[in-house]
Amino acid sequence: MRPVSPSGSVASRMNKRIQPTVPALIIGGLLMWGYFPTVRDLVMKWATEPQYSHGFLVPLFSLYLLYRSRERMPTTTAPMPIVGYAILAAALACRAGGAILFFLPLDALSLVLCITGIVFLFGGLPVVRWCWPALVFLVFMVPLGYQIERMMGGELQKIATISTTFLLQCLGQPAVSEGNQILIGEVRLGVVEACSGLRMLMTFAALSVAAVFLLERHWIVKGLILVSAVPIALSTNILRITATGLANIWLEHYAGKADVLQFMHDFNGYLMPVVGLTFLVTELWVLRHLLIEPEPAMA
Repeated sequence: MRPVSPSGSVASRMNKRIQPTVPALIIGGLLMWGYFPTVRDLVMKWATEPQYSHGFLVPLFSLYLLYRSRERMPTTTAPMPIVGYAILAAALACRAGGAILFFLPLDALSLVLCITGIVFLFGGLPVVRWCWPALVFLVFMVPLGYQIERMMGGELQKIATISTTFLLQCLGQPAVSEGNQILIGEVRLGVVEACSGLRMLMTFAALSVAAVFLLERHWIVKGLILVSAVPIALSTNILRITATGLANIWLEHYAGKADVLQFMHDFNGYLMPVVGLTFLVTELWVLRHLLIEPEPAMA
């Protein structure tokens, strides 16, 4: 028998690991080429609709999650072709439905399913266990359907109107709600669809899930972070509308009221993420002092 050199054995092991990735890269490249129109439409939606502006960061953060856990990347794979092909078939069905109905959310969801199917097809459970947070986070780049947006936006408008009216009353203002408008004496404050808080809700939901993936905390703490995403987003939006209403009252007889109010409206909008992050950091600080996490057992 001819002795096999150490370098030869290393090369053979590398070939065993590299060869399965070649068809995966080829299929992945073909799918990305086929999904170019979908990606283009997604980028347009992220750029033109404020509630989805966080979409630009979603793929980048998913890649960061993979980079962050690179040391735990499995060295072996266990391909699951049946599961992979089943997921790919479901993805193609979603894509066909999205093309027939001209429904971008279904088309975008099929892209996420395609990526998941490729991982199952060539990597199997070892790779899925490693990269599942990145796959899950990709869902946040999928926009909501129009009807869901309208339903959620309408309900959020009602909640924002009623809550802001109550808060203004607590501050001593004669506020009365009328539909989606708030009457404060002679001032009429309209809670339009853009002020429903849907943008903050979508952004903060993605931010809370990102925090859960990044933080090495107890599962109870992570669950509380996820649950608190909705009230924090709503509270932040209510504070913004309340600040705008108070500015309307204080500037009621000011000659340049319109310009100042526009500035205040835009400034409050830019300030919303900062206020939401402040609430989140405060929540983490409180939870750290309320909940004592068990220390890892000594070996």
